Amino acid sequence: MSIPPLPGKFAQTILELHGAKGRAWLEGLPALIATCAQRWSLTILPPFPLSYHYVAPAEDASRGQYVLKLGVPEPLLANEISALRHFAGGGAARLVYGDAQSGVLLLERLLPGRRLTDLMDDEEATRIAAGVMHQLWKPPPAEHNFPTAARWAAGMERLRAEFNGGCGPFPAALVERAESLFAELLPSSADPVLLHGDLHHENILYDHQRGWLAIDPQGVIGEPAFEPGALLYNPLPHIAAWPDLPRLLCRRLDLLTEVLNLDRQRLHGWGLARAVLSAWWDYEDHGHGWEAVITVAEVLTKIR
Repeated sequence: MSIPPLPGKFAQTILELHGAKGRAWLEGLPALIATCAQRWSLTILPPFPLSYHYVAPAEDASRGQYVLKLGVPEPLLANEISALRHFAGGGAARLVYGDAQSGVLLLERLLPGRRLTDLMDDEEATRIAAGVMHQLWKPPPAEHNFPTAARWAAGMERLRAEFNGGCGPFPAALVERAESLFAELLPSSADPVLLHGDLHHENILYDHQRGWLAIDPQGVIGEPAFEPGALLYNPLPHIAAWPDLPRLLCRRLDLLTEVLNLDRQRLHGWGLARAVLSAWWDYEDHGHGWEAVITVAEVLTKIR
């Protein structure tokens, strides 16, 4: 079967992140799609906008609706499969099939699939996201390979190493504040649960039968207050240009504190620390695209 030409930016991203392994994966992608179509008797439709994985809607002969997600086999994709299995459809799209070695996921398709970004009322969107978090969180499995919040925080050490102990293009005061927050919050964390890890507006979709649900979990072990950080600084990059951003972030913090019954100061601290870490990850992966989240981090330093 033939597939539409891949967007150049998608191929470039795969090559940037995975090098020769990514090039080989791109070359084998048409055959992998054909194998999946034959295995499950699927009609593969044109893909969604592509970023880090090949993701396309699919349907079987009885009009069953699915999403086929293919990626370069790596720990992140393996963690996603494991997280979806552990969530077992509670607060998230159901995993029909997942194989980490081949980088293949067949998922329940959420219809109509409207994203949380489509809601104009930010307070409503924040309450919905908090409700999804409540559904997802559960104790981690006894045996797992998920990273911990502490392991993620070690990214700050790589930032320092990259710039010989300095901060490179990042504001020194922000980097130092993030390091201080990680050092303060990690040892005092509450009992850990399995978190989505990247739960923001683009990763929450509406299904007409099951309501608002999460997609694309990264899977990380940490206290519940760690989770809302990504929601605070999203949707990127647009949030950085929103009017009266301090008021909006304060209101989000108030709502998350109320709905999740968590400590506001910890939510604020994790949000700021994670924003700086996210900016570093953007730099680490692409060398650009970190400016908007740093803008949000700077606003977070000015609110209480």
